[in-house]
This record gives sequence, structure tokens and C-alpha cells, in this order.
Amino acid sequence: MEFLQGQSVETTVAVAVAVVAVAAGAGFILLRSKKPKGCLDAENFKEFKLVEKRQISHNVAKFKFALPTPTSVLGLPIGQHISCRGQDATGEEVIKPYTPTTLDSDIGYFELVIKMYPQGRMSHHFREMKVGDYMSVKGPKGRFKYQPGQVRAFGMLAGGSGITPMFQVTRAILENPNDNTKIHLIYANVTYDDILLQEELDSLAKNYPDRFKIYYVLNQPPTVWDGGVGFVSKDMIQSHCPAPAADIQILRCGPPPMNKAMAAHLDDIGYTKEMQFQF
Repeated sequence: MEFLQGQSVETTVAVAVAVVAVAAGAGFILLRSKKPKGCLDAENFKEFKLVEKRQISHNVAKFKFALPTPTSVLGLPIGQHISCRGQDATGEEVIKPYTPTTLDSDIGYFELVIKMYPQGRMSHHFREMKVGDYMSVKGPKGRFKYQPGQVRAFGMLAGGSGITPMFQVTRAILENPNDNTKIHLIYANVTYDDILLQEELDSLAKNYPDRFKIYYVLNQPPTVWDGGVGFVSKDMIQSHCPAPAADIQILRCGPPPMNKAMAAHLDDIGYTKEMQFQF
């Protein structure tokens, strides 16, 4: 009888331990699956510290900003952007939209790749920024909303710094193992040196050859060049982007003249308004 009572006590203890273990495991899974809260505020500007500034070319630099903690995420939905506030050369306030090249999988920081123009008002602010300075940021902003698998394929028409939202969307799609969306990007610039994020783009094309295709177009190409020449044409779009269909979408982002010309090309080819989106 004492033996049976001993067994009963041991059984009770074992069950209790098992219940605690299951509860702890469930709690761990819940914590792991819970999406971290983002650091952005859509109504108010928040300050983020510049921790690294790396010059990429004579007028392009990558800016790395720290988030409040090493495990914080920015909380920016795919395809949306932030507003940055600074001062121009006369000291007047200027606010301009930018798309980070990082995702929420990049924890503890976010990065901006900025092309600084000689007369650009916000360009002046970025040019003057030093490590340790703070940037005022508000967001998220933007009309684009993306859900994995919402289209079979994207065509992308980007010009100059208009590559940043395309890069953000492309990264998010390709790095998601459950997203099979294909991407066809045409990226236009004036010269070879103007191409932003080329190393990163070429790396994505190499790592995901069946899902991501890129076609570079230069207005002033070097002597040896196997990409497109001049401005993006209807023929280029028809050759390098998915044909009009209900399950595709063409995204465009570039200087206003380019956006206007691309909209006309897309209309002529037969892409409906529902198949087009301009950042």
C-alpha cells in the first residue's frame, strides 16, 4: 500500500512537471510568434540616432540609424515609406519621403541609401549629418499594400533613386520562402555610376535566378555595355515585363517625366489602371 501511495505521489509530481513544461513551451512559442511592435509613429516625428555613414560614391551615401534597442524593429509595412525632417542650407525646415532599404528582419536598425543633389534641400541636411546626429522620422506613409501571393508577377519600372521602394518590395518577396511571386525589373539611369544598389540587386538576381530578372538601361552607357540604351521604351517593357493579365501588376517609380512616359507606354500596351501602381 505504501508502495502504491509512493507511486501516486511520483505520478502527480511527474504530471505537474509535464504541465509546467507544456505551459512554458506554449509561452515561448507565443512570444516567438508575436510580432514585435514597431518604433514608428504615423502622427508624430521621432528621433533616431545616426550610427554609421558610408560614402558609396561622390554623391551617394548609406545612412544607418539605430532603433531604441538591439531587438527593436522599425515596423514599416512592405512598400511603404517614411517622412524625414531636416533643414536646408538657409535653415528652413524641409520634409521629404524616403524608403528604407532594410526590412523588419533587420533588427535594431534601419538604413537609407541617399543620393545627394547639389541643389537638393534635404540633400543638404543629409550631406551635413555626422555620426551621433539625430534624424526626425514619421511614418509609415504610402498607399501600397502587399500580401504574399497577391499577384503572380510584378513588372517594375524604376529610375534613379526610385529604385528604393522596388528594392524593398523585391527583398521582402524573395526572402520569404512562402512567396513564389516573380519579379521583372527594368532600372534606368543616366550613367553607369548612377546605378544605386547595383551590388545588392545583382546578388539577388544571382541567388534567385528563377524569380528575379533585372534589365539595366542607361542613357549614356560606357563603351562596353550589354544593357538597354536611351530611355525605357515600349519594346523594352514588352520584352522584359510580364504581359497584361489579371494576376500581374506593374509598379513604377522615377522622376516625374519618366513616370508620365511610362504611364503612356503601359496604357498603349494594354495594361489597365488596375494593373498599374505608381509610388
